[in-house]
Amino acid sequence: MTEYDLEAPDEFTVGTVGPVGQRTFLIQCRQGRQLLTLKAEKQQVAVLASYLARIVREVGRPGALPREVVFRADEEPAWVVGTIGVSYDEGTERIVVVAEEVGDDEDTSVARISITLEQAAAFAVVATGLVEAGRPPCPLCGMPLDPSGHDCPRTNGHRPPKT
Repeated sequence: MTEYDLEAPDEFTVGTVGPVGQRTFLIQCRQGRQLLTLKAEKQQVAVLASYLARIVREVGRPGALPREVVFRADEEPAWVVGTIGVSYDEGTERIVVVAEEVGDDEDTSVARISITLEQAAAFAVVATGLVEAGRPPCPLCGMPLDPSGHDCPRTNGHRPPKT
């Protein structure tokens, strides 16, 4: 098992690679010279952003949000995220994000990332913007509308929904 313990990262952010509809979501964390890039699903990023925003609201107003957080789109992900856990450590006043690699074997990786309220708030803002910038949902079935067409299961493919 490979473990990453990032107790005071300099940066914690999210970004995408690829065109809308084919984007790959990447979570990045940098602590000193160590950069960890993880591939995640859009829904995982959306839920993580929601949890982080909720903790920030419950704990209290953060200070100034980090500026100039750099997303490195050319970095290959170390692994694919399977599960994500979030907790708040009152002793350090940090939010702990635990990401585990997809897989059931003993050789899976785990990352524990302790972020500030400010980093959490900034991540939530960026992630929410990225998620909302995707394809609009179909008004009938909720699935993403593709520019090339959409076979809506609610219409049994007989007529496309109007966009």
